[in-house]
Amino acid sequence: MIGELAALGAAISWTFSAILYRKALQQTKPISANIIRLSCTSAILLVFLIAIGKLGVLTNLSVNVAVLAAVSGAVGLGLGDTLYMLSLKLVGVARAVPITCTYPLFGLLWTVVFSGEAITLGVGLGTVAIVAGIWLLSYEKEERPATVRRQISVKGIAAALATALLWSVSISMMGLAVEETPSLDQALIVNVVRASAIGLLLLVFSPIIDRGHGFLKVERKTVATLIAGGLVALGLGWFFLTFSFTETMASRAIPISSTTPLFSAFAGVVLLHEKISVRSLVGSVVVVAGVFLIFLP
Repeated sequence: MIGELAALGAAISWTFSAILYRKALQQTKPISANIIRLSCTSAILLVFLIAIGKLGVLTNLSVNVAVLAAVSGAVGLGLGDTLYMLSLKLVGVARAVPITCTYPLFGLLWTVVFSGEAITLGVGLGTVAIVAGIWLLSYEKEERPATVRRQISVKGIAAALATALLWSVSISMMGLAVEETPSLDQALIVNVVRASAIGLLLLVFSPIIDRGHGFLKVERKTVATLIAGGLVALGLGWFFLTFSFTETMASRAIPISSTTPLFSAFAGVVLLHEKISVRSLVGSVVVVAGVFLIFLP
């Protein structure tokens, strides 16, 4: 039960971080925002490790676990998030989000192939229900000229599918990284290594990927918003997900972690007084039903 609740905590954390990211991205480019988010957040997480006396756990980390965590960050936070931004630009939120949120289906496949987990009927049905519900929650009609749709749809959809695939691989690698010595400390360290590796990589290549060092010219208020979002998403959200792998099977944690659109819809109704459509209501019910099926023993 603790593992499943931790996965829910990840989904809720990503809901709030997305709100902060949307606000910050109105003032800066995605690549500049990503450099600030990852480099500053990973630095704060490293300082946090030192403050709580856990630096020794980091230095004693096995090479195998360190490589898995670092590659997971490069694949998920680097390549995956970049393709996600590309898909958003090409086909918009209405089409990109539902496709990228199919990553639990890929994750289910990896847990069977690489971890040899036995997938129960409840977990299988719950995963499908969550993906279907997210599709209903996220999908909106989007008007674009037919000529534009033909030119961008294939590339945008391919980018969204690649995003889902990369995210699923990255998350599965995190699961493998904590399998060696599943514990709270291991979950914390793996999460820090994952963020720090890609944060350092982006800084090294910033002259190429962010010409003119745009990330150094971002206003302080925007930087603070990005750091806050990074701490919520990377410090809390990804830690919760990593910790969930130490307490429950990945096949249960991954689909639960993908329920962020459900909490986003709820936040929109409660905080922004948005009206909920029939499609969103049905999607919410389906997602909740899927989570319930996964929670069943």
